Amino acid sequence: MKDLAIKVEELSKVYRLGEISSGVLHEDFQRWAAKLRGKEDPFLEIGSEQQQVKGYSSALNDVSFEVNKGEVLGIIGKNGAGKSTLLKILSKITRPTKGNVYLDGRVASLLEIGTGFHPDMTGRENIFMNGAILGMKRQEIKAKFDEIVEFSGIGKYIDTPVKRYSSGMYMRLGFSVTAFLEPEILIIDEVLAVGDAEFQSKCIGRINDVSKNDGRTVLFVSHNMDAIKNLCTKSILLDKGQLIKEGNTSEILKLYSAYGMKEKAMIWQREKPSEQPYFENISIELKGVQPDMELIVTATCKAPHTGFKKSNIAIDIKNGLGATIMQAIPNIQPFIEFSKNRVEVKTRVLLQGLVPDKYFVSLWLGPHNTETYDWVQDVVSFEVLHSPTHGRNFPHTLDHGSIVPRSEILSID
Repeated sequence: MKDLAIKVEELSKVYRLGEISSGVLHEDFQRWAAKLRGKEDPFLEIGSEQQQVKGYSSALNDVSFEVNKGEVLGIIGKNGAGKSTLLKILSKITRPTKGNVYLDGRVASLLEIGTGFHPDMTGRENIFMNGAILGMKRQEIKAKFDEIVEFSGIGKYIDTPVKRYSSGMYMRLGFSVTAFLEPEILIIDEVLAVGDAEFQSKCIGRINDVSKNDGRTVLFVSHNMDAIKNLCTKSILLDKGQLIKEGNTSEILKLYSAYGMKEKAMIWQREKPSEQPYFENISIELKGVQPDMELIVTATCKAPHTGFKKSNIAIDIKNGLGATIMQAIPNIQPFIEFSKNRVEVKTRVLLQGLVPDKYFVSLWLGPHNTETYDWVQDVVSFEVLHSPTHGRNFPHTLDHGSIVPRSEILSID
């Protein structure tokens, strides 16, 4: 245990659904009595195949893992996988239904905008209050105060009540307080998505410093797979409250890509119509060989009536980590006229050399980039199996990017 910062053993969390019945009070008394006797909840069935039992929903189910001191652990999973519930238990915001958590050190968490802030207090007052909650002395907080304010970039408003802050200012100050008041364990949820690109970059750099230079432990939840890949030494994959796998971040990201997107095919059909022009169905076909492949995208666009503005389409392609690697706009001028209710558009996209991976295609439809009729994301996919170059001494991987440009040596002196 001496090198462990966090140990989670068979952690489960079950929530009672919002349905109220005449027997709820009776059940609560029985549950309370069982707890006093040290017995398990008589109405709870953890570990069953059904996610909902007798009006209960399982958010976590027998999750176990360990995190060493100084590690950055990425927590990956789709919405509803149990990531936020896990962090709330580790942050002692909510209690587990079953299982144990061992934490070695002070914990600071940034789970949502303004976590722990009092809206009527100023930024300055909230900094000192958060430090006191972490068990720091006033002199320790004073020593870090200038760094916190400088990093947040909101010094002009530090004596303004935080209820007047924008969401971005909330996030800046919240992250700065959490990262600079020196907790041994730092827990960060998806809040960095609120900030601008420059501040997100600063935050990622600070997380690196916290783990590598200061030796502190970080738990990081994000849907930004590039951030997970760059920051986290190892990761865990959650799905429907269960731990699917724990291991090297690159391996977990590949598993997540296959696990979360395996239902995507090369043909997509919309289930419900829209009141604006929309994509009714999309199909793709991959032709050629590396590095001269082309993607044929056939989209049927449908309008509820004629008379809509002339429109264009854009085609985005993402790699297996969810990063957009290219966008195709077949024609600068709008070319789809809705003089009839249904229009079929066939487009050819010339692909550059791509590393072996699974790729996902999104389509946008609209008359202008400020007006959107329809936007369907990651609805079809294709897979590249072979390297874009022949006779290469080492294989292409996503560690070096998705696109392999053509190149040649011009001279050797």
